[in-house]
Amino acid sequence: MSVQPHPQLNAIVMQRIEVAPGLIIMRVCPDGWDLPDFEAGQFAVLGLPQAAQRVPLSDLEDETGDAPDRLIRRAYSIASSSLEKGYIEFYVTLVHSGRLTPRLFALKVGDRVHLGKKFSGTFTLDQVPEGSDLVLVATGTGLAPYMSMMRGEIVCHPEARTTVVLGARHTWDLGYRGELATMQRFCKTFHYIPVISRPDEELTRWNGHTGYVQDVWERGLIGQIWGRQPDPSRCHVLLCGGPRMIESMMTALTASGFREHTKDEPGQIHVEKYW
Repeated sequence: MSVQPHPQLNAIVMQRIEVAPGLIIMRVCPDGWDLPDFEAGQFAVLGLPQAAQRVPLSDLEDETGDAPDRLIRRAYSIASSSLEKGYIEFYVTLVHSGRLTPRLFALKVGDRVHLGKKFSGTFTLDQVPEGSDLVLVATGTGLAPYMSMMRGEIVCHPEARTTVVLGARHTWDLGYRGELATMQRFCKTFHYIPVISRPDEELTRWNGHTGYVQDVWERGLIGQIWGRQPDPSRCHVLLCGGPRMIESMMTALTASGFREHTKDEPGQIHVEKYW
């Protein structure tokens, strides 16, 4: 059953792609208003009322006491290009015990949803000098802001290298796999390194990298691909995902001479924690 009309449901689901169970790509278009400008790497707010149905098999929800029409809002990184003016794309994983994602996963094409009219966030390329080498490290849906960057702001530079390192449990959890592989074919200085942590559970033999994204760094695989080691004098590293990945990568990067970028002290490591 579709969500009932609600005065704050100001956008429409125009596309919903199930990447894997519990993993979707969803495009949302505004209804009667124009999308604001934003920078790749920023986030938008989605919302649905408490009364919206939850997807089957999600956890039972405790009584919250909220009014049925009260909106549940959460911020999600934007995956679409900042040049795209017709819709906003999101890459979302189902949190079975969550309040909003079980409701988002119940939406169908044509259903209405709340989309905040102000986009925010500082996880952008503003502090990365043009022509820098880039290592974009993500786990799961932490890939979303990088898709926005590569679709609209990162160009195929003849000298500067760009590498996406994406970690997931299984190959079927590697969203945007075809698009990233295509980018790699058409740009000699772009590389995509998928890593899975549970190769023994694959349906067919996986011949790619296994373990965790930090293993890619510690094994020196990026330097082997580039023909030169990532150097803090010309390379910036972006980290987006779970806290354990970020903590492990921070330790490895610091040992390699990189430091975190802050307002008070410029650095080469830029961080966005997903929870």
